[in-house]
Amino acid sequence: MVGGGPAGMVLGLLLARSGVQVTVLERHGDFLRDFRGDTVHPSTLSLLDQLGLGPRFAALPQRRVSTIQLPTGPGGPMFTVGDLRVLRPPYNYIAMVPQWDLLNLLADEARREPTFSLCMNADATGFLYERGRVTGVRYQTADGTTRDLRATLTVACDGRGSLARELPELRLRTFACPIDAWWFRLPRREDDPQGMVGSAADRFLTVMIDRGAYWQCATLIPKGTDSERRAAGLERFMAEFAAVVPWLADRTQALRSWDEVRLLDVRLDRLRRWHRPGLLCIGDAAHAMSPVFGIGINLAVEDAVAAARYLAEPLRAGTVGLREVRAVQRRRWPTTAATQALQRLVHARVIEPVMAGRRAFGAGPDETRSPRLVRVLTTAPWLRRVPAYFLAYGALRERPPAASLR
Repeated sequence: MVGGGPAGMVLGLLLARSGVQVTVLERHGDFLRDFRGDTVHPSTLSLLDQLGLGPRFAALPQRRVSTIQLPTGPGGPMFTVGDLRVLRPPYNYIAMVPQWDLLNLLADEARREPTFSLCMNADATGFLYERGRVTGVRYQTADGTTRDLRATLTVACDGRGSLARELPELRLRTFACPIDAWWFRLPRREDDPQGMVGSAADRFLTVMIDRGAYWQCATLIPKGTDSERRAAGLERFMAEFAAVVPWLADRTQALRSWDEVRLLDVRLDRLRRWHRPGLLCIGDAAHAMSPVFGIGINLAVEDAVAAARYLAEPLRAGTVGLREVRAVQRRRWPTTAATQALQRLVHARVIEPVMAGRRAFGAGPDETRSPRLVRVLTTAPWLRRVPAYFLAYGALRERPPAASLR
């Protein structure tokens, strides 16, 4: 596995527990990187319980969120897209957990398996080939040493910058994305709101994630306007932010320079083919997601679970081929395509109108108006479960290989 993110670590753990010899290459020396996806949805919570890791995960510092909301426009109410409280407990919430804590938990558990190896500071630089088949990767260590690692199957779990995305035969398909995001921190106090908080104003959208000691803040900006907006000055931006979130106004001085504001280049795309002989792509390497709904980490984990179920036995037997890797894409494509279609709809009907100073969903000045479908989904009790279940588990619920459940 190239990449020690959620997809790589989950797949590595599941395969190692199933008796497969696994090596995960992670380019960094640790998992402590800020501004990563931190929403752990019911699909992942259920998996952790099945793996016997539920109590250890529950002991991690976390906040719980039960509803996913979108703004309707400046000064308007928040629209509840999914209310997970309609689902059966115990998996009827989203856990907000720093991703490095989740990855450390998975790594600690995987290291208990004799067939698992995790190589940190291992930067994959290219694929190895033999007779047109990918047979492993070449990587560089922290001291500059170059090494080759050969494998029956190489799985690209290395995100949007994956080496695999440079292969023309996989054919990357991109979708228009109207936004980028600024990430930064502000101090949090005990009497602040908890969980995930969103606010909207005229041409301004922000979401804040409760980290306990601080807020991890994301402000959406129109695609490609980073330089222009920075040139207008940090004080102007913080004044705009304080106007939208007035209860944080007295803490905006904590942001001292633009160096503390990171740009996330938001992308929405997917490979038409996730595989070639000897290679499989999953997670963001196969499909980069918008931050809408914070669902990317869980799609990556579900990719890994499906891949483990299809690949564990053939890998043990040494018979894995194109048939098995093709099956992974066929299984995971419906959820990926449906989620991206929903994110594109939110971009077009919610984010773009709000950032242009208009109401979401095409509503007029009367903020109580909303499309008929929205009213039905949010008022019919039996239909409220549909968006909640989709956001919790996707179009298809994945089950890990039986051999990994011990």
